[in-house]
Amino acid sequence: MTDDSRSPEVLALAETVRRLQDAAARAGTEARRRSVVDVATGILAERLGVPPTEAVVHLARLADEAAVPVESLAADICGSADASGEDPGPAHGAAGPVLPSPSPSLSALATATDLDRAAEAVLEQAGRPLGAHAVALWQRMPSGALALAAHAGLSAVESEAWSRVPPGARTPAQRAISDGEDLWPGDPRTGGPSVGPESARAVLVLRDRGRRRGALEVLWRTPVPTLGASPRRVLCAVADLCAALLPPGGPEAPSGDRAALLEGLVTPALLLAPVLRDARVVDFTLLAVNDRFRDPMGRPREELEGASLLETYPEASATGLFERLLTVHETGAPLRAERVRLVFHHRGLSVPAGVLLGVVPLADTLLVEWEQEPGRTEAAEQDALLRQAQRLARVAGFEECVDDGRIRWSEGLRELYGLPPDADPVPLDRIAERTHPDDLPTVRRMLDQVRRLRRPAAAVFRLAQPDGTHRYTRLLLEPVVDDEGRLNAVRGAYHDVSLQHWTEVALGATRERLADSEQESAERARLALRLQQAILPAAPLPFGATGLRAAVRYRPAAKRDRVGGDWYDVLPLPDKRVLLAVGDVAGHGIGAATGMVALRHALRGLAVTGAGPGRLLEWTNTVALREPGQVSATAVCVLLDPAGGELRWARAGHLPPILVRPEGAEVLPLPRGVLLGALEEARYEEQTARLALGDVLLLYTDGLAERRDRPVEESVDQLVRAAGPPGPDLERYLDRLLDLSSSDTDDDTCLIAVQME
Repeated sequence: MTDDSRSPEVLALAETVRRLQDAAARAGTEARRRSVVDVATGILAERLGVPPTEAVVHLARLADEAAVPVESLAADICGSADASGEDPGPAHGAAGPVLPSPSPSLSALATATDLDRAAEAVLEQAGRPLGAHAVALWQRMPSGALALAAHAGLSAVESEAWSRVPPGARTPAQRAISDGEDLWPGDPRTGGPSVGPESARAVLVLRDRGRRRGALEVLWRTPVPTLGASPRRVLCAVADLCAALLPPGGPEAPSGDRAALLEGLVTPALLLAPVLRDARVVDFTLLAVNDRFRDPMGRPREELEGASLLETYPEASATGLFERLLTVHETGAPLRAERVRLVFHHRGLSVPAGVLLGVVPLADTLLVEWEQEPGRTEAAEQDALLRQAQRLARVAGFEECVDDGRIRWSEGLRELYGLPPDADPVPLDRIAERTHPDDLPTVRRMLDQVRRLRRPAAAVFRLAQPDGTHRYTRLLLEPVVDDEGRLNAVRGAYHDVSLQHWTEVALGATRERLADSEQESAERARLALRLQQAILPAAPLPFGATGLRAAVRYRPAAKRDRVGGDWYDVLPLPDKRVLLAVGDVAGHGIGAATGMVALRHALRGLAVTGAGPGRLLEWTNTVALREPGQVSATAVCVLLDPAGGELRWARAGHLPPILVRPEGAEVLPLPRGVLLGALEEARYEEQTARLALGDVLLLYTDGLAERRDRPVEESVDQLVRAAGPPGPDLERYLDRLLDLSSSDTDDDTCLIAVQME
């Protein structure tokens, strides 16, 4: 038998099978990688609550920031052990939700390793479904020119002719990048020379970390397409992903060399990094400043580095400085030697200055040359203003060198120490000799913090004067260190706060007294209001269909915090009778008001038993005797039967009711009855009377007419006679009684008027 295993035909067939197997394996691996990206995109879409197109962009950004391939990050998100070849399996269990998956074009775009594949993916799966026939990816170069970074659907001749667009050419892509605004089909600004001159187009600005890196141009053959909101969102998401794929186009500098570059400049310079919020630049961070930079307000280098530009120089936004920096960052076009007029504000001082500004983009940062150029006259004026401000604020500064011990004092510091104008400055080592003994620990801690810990410090202490008095002084110290951390000098400022201290002491004491008084007054007012609400029955009075009309008045004392014990009550009872009562607890204040509330509510509860007024007062007397502090009070209790007009009443040391008839007023008899809370086993006599149609029964407290120069009964009698007949309007009658009242005791007043209809 002939062995054909080595024949050329068999070998060729085996090689073909091997190639097919390798191709199938590569296709399977690519499909599994694509599947991992699709699942990870679906997970992000579900977790973030965004469409799959935005999830693809988010996945690509995360991979770019982590400096890992997209499929590796996708495998981590999906929980796969190996994204390079093994099937990761389903991302969720069978019972889990079905996650949305992006289109194959977006997965291919996320995993694309070059712009040509990205352009093809954009055209095939995002452009052609919308009717587009070509796409072009433009990258903006540092010079302002545009380079055709990638394309799909364009002929080789056309792409070669448009491989580079000079800065001055006003193509649609240049307009969109310059204005920072996307252009859509039908916009007149999409006209002009460009690839596909007879095509309608959409031009989307490619932004990366707030910088305009280029443009995505999508072309349609006429007629002009109409793009709704959904297709526009898809194209914007694709543009964001393309921006992340653009290679760096600006000048690069390794991060480790930036400090050396900054120090190598012969002009003052700063290095700024953008602060992004929602993909927009909202501020810049001062990453570093070189040794030649001098802050206009004299702040040291370590206080500036790491700080916010807008917080450090708030005038940056008002004077257009921030807008200039933002334009350079977004467009990449440098700003060359422009003079800017600024006014710096710090700690109440204003310093105007002219600045010669130059800005150059450096990778993801801005290199800013910043040189002040104040005139000699202006500097002298500013120096005079600063001296005047220091004198008015009683502030003086100094600097003490560590190496040679040289001390420089500003004007006013010798005066603060109480020294003559030609006296030598006092070094920090001898400041303890001029400090009040009680403040020595504070001063020593401050000096130790500056000299040993190399940190700014401040303290308020009493500075001794030659005449034995002391000035309250605030001292602020700041260390000056070299690059190796050695202390070279100590700078500081003295602030005489004596007047401020004594003013604050006086204001503090007054404020405490006022606060206590206000709190006490507010508490009294709140309590008085609550007690008054607890005392007064609801209005209108709840008579219903009883055949009675009534009116009540409660007039509090003139002093709102002088809470009294006057009260009244009107209560319909289950047996169709009506309880009428007024009372007056002895004394004023919270205790009297508390006892009054207890008696009023006790009488209301006891009245539903059906007992007579005498028995009700006996029980109420027992309550008064059991109250804390043994409450004493007067009261009158009336039970009125509306059906026949019969009334039964009793009194406990209170003024009797008055029966007002058309022919005149009559004071009802005085039944026997002592004060509530005066005696155990007290008995209260009852009286009866009849209320005819048109008659008015008047109950009151002694605050109505009480005077110091006459008996209250006489005053009440004169008042009722002066008021005249009540007439049909009881409300107006009670108001007339209060207006005619001549009481001079500043007491509460309760009035009840009841009339048979």
